[in-house]
Amino acid sequence: MNSFTFYNPTKLIFGKDQLEQLTDLIPEYGSRVLLVYGGGSIKRNGLYDKVVTYLNKIDVEFTELSGVEPNPRISTVRKGVEICRQENVDFILAVGGGSVIDCTKAIAAGAKYEGDAWDLVIKKVIAEEAIPFGTVLTLAATGSEMNSGSVITNWETNEKYGWGSPVTFPKFSILDPENTFTVPKDQTIYGMVDMMTHVFEQYFHNADNTPLQDRMCESVLKTVIETAPKLLNDLENYELRETILYSGTIALNGMLQMGYRGDWASHNIEHAVSAVYDIPHAGGLAILFPNWMKHNLKVNPSRFAQLAKRVFNVNPAGKSNEEVGLEGIEKLREFWSSLGAPVTLKDYNIDDRKLEVMADKAMVNGEFGNFNPLKKEDVLSILRASL
Repeated sequence: MNSFTFYNPTKLIFGKDQLEQLTDLIPEYGSRVLLVYGGGSIKRNGLYDKVVTYLNKIDVEFTELSGVEPNPRISTVRKGVEICRQENVDFILAVGGGSVIDCTKAIAAGAKYEGDAWDLVIKKVIAEEAIPFGTVLTLAATGSEMNSGSVITNWETNEKYGWGSPVTFPKFSILDPENTFTVPKDQTIYGMVDMMTHVFEQYFHNADNTPLQDRMCESVLKTVIETAPKLLNDLENYELRETILYSGTIALNGMLQMGYRGDWASHNIEHAVSAVYDIPHAGGLAILFPNWMKHNLKVNPSRFAQLAKRVFNVNPAGKSNEEVGLEGIEKLREFWSSLGAPVTLKDYNIDDRKLEVMADKAMVNGEFGNFNPLKKEDVLSILRASL
C-alpha cells in the first residue's frame, strides 16, 4: 500500500434518542445559529419541532434556510452565505440528508470567503476557514456527515463539481436510525446504491498489498446486499435502518481508503449527466457504474474477479478472470434492478442528443480516474452503453 495520513475530526453520535445532545454541543461553538434543511419532510415527521425545542432550550438565536435541493445549487449556497453575514451566524446546523449537508459545507466556507462561494467549488481557491457546523442526519446515503467533501451544482451554467477542504468536516453528526424511518422507498433505494458506489470507487485502485482494505470494502458491500431487500420490505425496522445508516457512514468517512487512491471516474461522469438533466445522483450511478466496470474490465481482470467471487459468490470453476469479473458485473446489475434502481438513461428520458455536451463537461479538467484514466472517447463509450 502507499504511505498515508488519516484525519477525521468529526464526533459521531450514533443511536436512539441522541438529539438532546444538541443542548450540550451547540453552545461549545456559538449562540447565533443558522438552521438549514430541505423540502419540509422534517416538519412532516416531527423532527423539526424536536430540533427547535432544543434550540429554544439553550436560548440561541436562530435563522432558517429551507428548500435545499436534492442536487444543491450554488444559488441556495449564496442565500445561506448572505444570511450568515447579515445575522452574524457563528454556528450552522444541517438537518437532512447529504444534499443539505453538502450545501451547509459550502455556506460555512463561503461565509468566511470574501469572494463568490462558487470559487471554492471550482477550486479557484481552497477554503481556509469555515463557520463551525454540525449535522442531524435523516438519510443513509452520501457519508457527508463524516467527511469534508461536498458536491454543488450551478444550474445556470449546467456545472456540477465535487470539492472539499480540511475545514469542512462537521464538528459533530447525530445519527438516530429512527430519523430515517420516514424516508420513502425510492430514496432508500437510491441511498443504498449511493453507498455501494462509494465503496466500489475505492475498491478499484492500483496500489499493491491491500488485503485488509479489500476485506473491509467487501464486508460493507455484503452487509448492504444482505440488508437491502429486508429493509425495503420493512421500512420502519430499527435494526435494518441502523445497519444501513452505519454502512453509509463507513463507506465514505476515509477509513476504507487508507493507503491508496480510489478511482472516482463514475462519479465525475454522473456529475456531468445530472448537471445537464438534474436526475437523482444515485440513479445516475446505478446506470453508469456497471458500464464503467465493463469498459475497464480488461485493465485488471483479477480485481474484478476477486470482487465477483467474494461479494457476489460467482463460481470461478472453468472460467477466466475476465469471465468471472463479467459475471460479477451482471450480478451487480441484477441486484440493483431487483431493488428497483434504474437500468438505462432512457429510464430518465435521456437520449443521445446531448452525449457530447455531457462528455465535454466531464472532461473539463482533462483526463480523470485513478484506476484507469479516461479520455473523452472513453466517456462517450460509457454514456452510449448506458442509453
